[in-house]
Amino acid sequence: MLRVLKVVRLQLINKQTYIWVPLIVLGGALLVSLLIYAMIPGDGPKYGGGSQAPLWSFLFVGIQAMTMSFPFSQAMSITRRDFYLGTLITAMMTSAILGVIFILGGLLELATNGWGINGYFFHLPWVWESGPLGAGFIYFTLALLIFISGFTSATIYKSWGPMVYLIISLALTLLLLGLVYLVSRLELWGNVWMGILDLGALGLALWGLVAIVVMAGISFLAFRRAIP
Repeated sequence: MLRVLKVVRLQLINKQTYIWVPLIVLGGALLVSLLIYAMIPGDGPKYGGGSQAPLWSFLFVGIQAMTMSFPFSQAMSITRRDFYLGTLITAMMTSAILGVIFILGGLLELATNGWGINGYFFHLPWVWESGPLGAGFIYFTLALLIFISGFTSATIYKSWGPMVYLIISLALTLLLLGLVYLVSRLELWGNVWMGILDLGALGLALWGLVAIVVMAGISFLAFRRAIP
């Protein structure tokens, strides 16, 4: 466990990647959203999707964790298992930080009537229907899911090269298009949307945990063949 924690320290040496860049993206998205809210006429509540911006930065954090930090770790004789576990723990920690910020931001918006302009960046009703802890868990899960997606993609690329990566990407795209065609052909979109609404944001986040476990398993198997 001490070796794994050393990997966490290694990853956090460059705090810009894991901490400052997501926070800067979050702050920038908040500022832009508030300016837009202030320009919208009317007294009704205003909502936007700007809070997802720092989540997408985690996609590139996951990619960089594999393409940049992994070769350096091998030069330091860190085992692949320790690097893998330490990297996931680092991702969970930083995702939890974003989750806490999301909770505090939502509570602040409630206390200030949406920053005084009835504009809500963090407190989105559909996400907050399960309460503050549920909203923080949803945000944590999304951040970790996007990180593991980037990390898994980079791991597949480093393990089997660009050809296999492109083939897998094409296969997944065709599978997604096939599902969309099947749902459209059978006229099941109404059932799909009703199922999503019944699950709610928290239910979808729980399924997100399942996806995280699956991709973590895939990346772990591929990681054994990864070339630094």
